[in-house]
Amino acid sequence: MSLHLTNQDARRIFLAKQGLSRPPGRALSKPGLLELIHELGFVQVDSIATVERAHHHILFARAQTYRREHLTALAERDGDLFEHWTHDAAIIPSAFYGYWKHRFAHARENLAQRWRSWHENGFEQSVDHVLERITTEGPLMARHFEAEERIPGGWWNWHPAKTALEYLWRTGRLAIAGRDGFQKIYDLAERVIPARHYGSEVTREEFVDWACASALERLGFATHGEIAAFWDLVSPEEARAWVLANREKLEEVRLVTADGGRPRASFAFAGSGPAFDALPEPPARLRVLSPFDPLLRDRNRAERLFGFSYRIEVFVPAEKRVYGYYVFPLMEGDRMIGRIDMKAERKAGTLDVRRLWLEPGVRASAGRLERLDAELARMARFAGVEGVRYLDGWRG
Repeated sequence: MSLHLTNQDARRIFLAKQGLSRPPGRALSKPGLLELIHELGFVQVDSIATVERAHHHILFARAQTYRREHLTALAERDGDLFEHWTHDAAIIPSAFYGYWKHRFAHARENLAQRWRSWHENGFEQSVDHVLERITTEGPLMARHFEAEERIPGGWWNWHPAKTALEYLWRTGRLAIAGRDGFQKIYDLAERVIPARHYGSEVTREEFVDWACASALERLGFATHGEIAAFWDLVSPEEARAWVLANREKLEEVRLVTADGGRPRASFAFAGSGPAFDALPEPPARLRVLSPFDPLLRDRNRAERLFGFSYRIEVFVPAEKRVYGYYVFPLMEGDRMIGRIDMKAERKAGTLDVRRLWLEPGVRASAGRLERLDAELARMARFAGVEGVRYLDGWRG
């Protein structure tokens, strides 16, 4: 037998698993924030601050009493979070550090060869020098290695010491002790990660089992490809083998996609039906999501569940963009209803709304626009500006 889910049920389950079904106005303590990040698994970090940096925005969308200083304390003082790589740089619970050692090992086997041809600047000759300085002097940033001349160009043209720092971080020798602005502060991993986590060891079999099971728990239901993609720690082949080896613990799920086409086969833990039924409906409130929100990270899954095609156009040439440089998704209840182009203009003290696009069939009713206005006012306060300014032509 298989479990059948309507598209609305599938959306409701996934939203709840992604922390978007609790009241967004609830109080969020520092322990509550750590629990939320454990439930999500990770929070992506990004340097772009068009309104607010991605990690802050992701957490704010789930609890609008979120306090940035709690995140800083958990990561930089308490050692409960560390920064490393999933699909991109992310904030991760330190309790998972033992599993990440397998990622470090993979990086040691593969990264040096790729970067050797990519950066073409002899970074490996700087590794021992960088380690020696940090061991002796303590936490350092790339700018402390000014003697290494920066090569003009993009991030791929880092100077050798900067490349060595990133290589040592990606392979687990160094960890991020904090940030100055958005610049990483590197230190020896054993001086950053608490001993109870730093010494954790798991076998490869335990690692693969955890990576697959924890991904499925956070997705609710998934194909083996979606399981592999969640952490980006195991291959689709490893996830497929895990599903086959654990079939007695799993049940097939047939869910209706947003386009109403043929039901899609996925898997969930056996007996999930009652637990799925008990999950709450998401709040009716309209919310602005970060372009890096984990709800939308797997673009294909988001399109199947919500019928919402979303791509970030930061790296698309301006003349080829469909929407804009950094456009935010809009969610209302359990639906993705549109996107908005806006920017916090800090000198002017305003959140400038440049353009709104609603999805086909979504009306710009008076009530919906009032809900949008209320959410933008919340976003303005969060971004530290005084109010919202609607620019000419914002309605299209």
